[in-house]
Amino acid sequence: MKAIIVEDEFPARKELRYFVENNTDIDIVGEFDNGLDVLSFIQENNVDAIFLDINIPKLDGMLLAKTINKFEKKPKIVFITAYENYAVEAFNLDIFDYILKPYSEERIISMLHKLQNACNSDNKLENKGKKETKNSVSNKVSNKISLWKDSKIYIVDIDDIYYCEAKERYTYIYTKDEEYHIRECISDVEKMINSDNFFKCHRSYLVNLLKVEEVIPWFNNTYLLKLNDEKYEITVSRSKVKRFKELMNI
Repeated sequence: MKAIIVEDEFPARKELRYFVENNTDIDIVGEFDNGLDVLSFIQENNVDAIFLDINIPKLDGMLLAKTINKFEKKPKIVFITAYENYAVEAFNLDIFDYILKPYSEERIISMLHKLQNACNSDNKLENKGKKETKNSVSNKVSNKISLWKDSKIYIVDIDDIYYCEAKERYTYIYTKDEEYHIRECISDVEKMINSDNFFKCHRSYLVNLLKVEEVIPWFNNTYLLKLNDEKYEITVSRSKVKRFKELMNI
């Protein structure tokens, strides 16, 4: 957790730094004695909290707080000031705390502990959000497969695949209207697809069970599968019939 101190009196900055460093894990990454320098700093650097006096040169604390309040990601502001009459206006800016000088040791330490806990909670939520976003993108990418057609690579959604067929050193992949290929054996393609919807119904065929439109009893107690309005027809080998019937509740 990173914070800055904005105070034009050196003894006051030194005292506050002492309390922060001896009672929290908050890292003071800067000290400033005027508002303009603060504004420049936080536009280039991320901070979690600002300990802010009101009576500071160039850009006073209230104007600085109002400007910061417009930021997309706003640091938590703790006013530490001798001016009591700004409290209502300050809290309307959704600040974290408003401490009047001279403050007691108990008051400042209590605020610091609450601030650290609040920032830690915010960071956990932010990291969780980033992780979920990353996982979401990863899941979308993991549901794709790269295939060849006409000397070009196409990114195909696995759910759009009807079936795969092993031919010599290649595996050919069929969607509703397209035919692709990949230089992998069909067993490796099955691992790449890694979906419960796909079933290796024959040593040469891997079928998307969700695309099966008709199951026809065939010779030697096997089945013929029709897919995509009978455009595709593939067989289920005898060794795979039992498992196929279980999967399809036949």
